[in-house]
Amino acid sequence: MDCQPNFQHVFALDFHAPNPPSLSSGALQAGNMSATTDAPSAIPAPPVRWMVLVAVFVYAFDQLTKFLVLKSLGQGQEKVIVDGFFRFVHWGNTGASWSLFRDNNTALAIVAGVALVVLIFARKHFSTHTLTGQLAFGMILGGIAGNFTDRVIPSRQHVIDFLRFYVDTANGEVGFPAFNVADSGICVGVALLFWVTWQTERAAKNSCKVQC
Repeated sequence: MDCQPNFQHVFALDFHAPNPPSLSSGALQAGNMSATTDAPSAIPAPPVRWMVLVAVFVYAFDQLTKFLVLKSLGQGQEKVIVDGFFRFVHWGNTGASWSLFRDNNTALAIVAGVALVVLIFARKHFSTHTLTGQLAFGMILGGIAGNFTDRVIPSRQHVIDFLRFYVDTANGEVGFPAFNVADSGICVGVALLFWVTWQTERAAKNSCKVQC
């Protein structure tokens, strides 16, 4: 009986010893994801998709309604919809809101154009990183653009107001100044923007109090 060790068998066992465990592809991906997560990410620019959509909608609806007014009512004409409460009118306003600064259409057109450009470039300072902020800012831009268009179109040279709410009293008619869709967009947008800004500032103050 041959009792000498079989070195060839021993070496074969050594050469076929199990290799160290390797990282699976899933583990590698997890590691890469962890490294990516830990790395500082770039701050994205404020989105503008909803702001643009709302601005285009307000502008288009404003111009459509004014076009219908021009086709159905002559200058200064009125049509009662709810007697003693609401009627359509065709009034031209060469001034600002509530007919302030009347007969200054050119100057107000310049002011509106400059304001439109400034607001577009300064939008990052008006809470447009939130959805509500985008909606509000879109309404403001669409409203300003709508009234600006009225002022610069040669055939108009004034803002067309056509919504008139009023109440008949013993002393005569008492009502809200006539307005249009663009005016509504500006007013609602400004109110929403103030609300969003107030909510953001309040949340920041509360967070600071908790951390302090």
